[in-house]
Amino acid sequence: MSNIKTVGVAGSGTMGTGIAIVAARAGMDTLVYDTQQAALERARRQIEGFFGKSVERGKMTAEVKAAAMARIRFTTTLDDMQPCDLVIDAVFEDLKVKHSLFGTLDKVCPAHTIFASNTSTLSITEIAAGSGRDDRFVGMHFCLPAQLMKLVEMSPGLNTSDATFAAAWSACEALGQRPVKTKDNPGFILNYFLVPYNNDAIRLVEAGVAEPADIDRAIKVGLGYPMGPLELLDLIGLDTQLLLCDALYGVTHEPRAACPPLVRRMIAAGHLGRKSGRGFYTYNNDATFGG
Repeated sequence: MSNIKTVGVAGSGTMGTGIAIVAARAGMDTLVYDTQQAALERARRQIEGFFGKSVERGKMTAEVKAAAMARIRFTTTLDDMQPCDLVIDAVFEDLKVKHSLFGTLDKVCPAHTIFASNTSTLSITEIAAGSGRDDRFVGMHFCLPAQLMKLVEMSPGLNTSDATFAAAWSACEALGQRPVKTKDNPGFILNYFLVPYNNDAIRLVEAGVAEPADIDRAIKVGLGYPMGPLELLDLIGLDTQLLLCDALYGVTHEPRAACPPLVRRMIAAGHLGRKSGRGFYTYNNDATFGG
């Protein structure tokens, strides 16, 4: 039984929004923080849209949806995260940004609050070193989209206490997710394979081998994957893929992890994927994934 009742999510992008859905759906009071009010308003619309689709498909009642939405608060003030038992970071893959975030949270949150990072490539130990409580810090890498995918990669840092890891593991299960334990290694399990795989698909587009839709169709039909790599990249965001590549390549020097030039050109053109309305495909920006 988890003692964690209130979950904070720092960052209201695609991943943060998904984690907030998971927490509220599991019956936990949920606080979503972002520096931008517009980003929070978009997250609110997407969460309500996701739950609305769940009602339409008979996965929850209108009453359950209303209760889940009532459990979520949105804020641009980190001081509001004070009641949280667990705070999960879903901000940019930038060590300085994460250190600044957790350094402030350490002053705001009580001693029992566990800090977690949804990082997919950065070292948990290095992030924890700037948190002020590296013994109460753990990696919790949710899979995209978090509201549909059950897997969470749980990674202790070198100074993470056994009690903290056990509490975070119990919280993960209470959220309805399925945790697996990994070492604090670059990319953990999924991104060790996924970042180079996605880059290979981008390089096929660069080389003119096939159009994005045909590459995705080949992967889905031939391998049985529910989503093609270029669809997934648009969901992740091309700017996020660049950060993932730079972080993974920086520590592994694996050539396939190096960011393809096309990604930088797309970012320069503002073609970031779903978040900007255009990436390898074109989107309605208020749409959310699944339901």
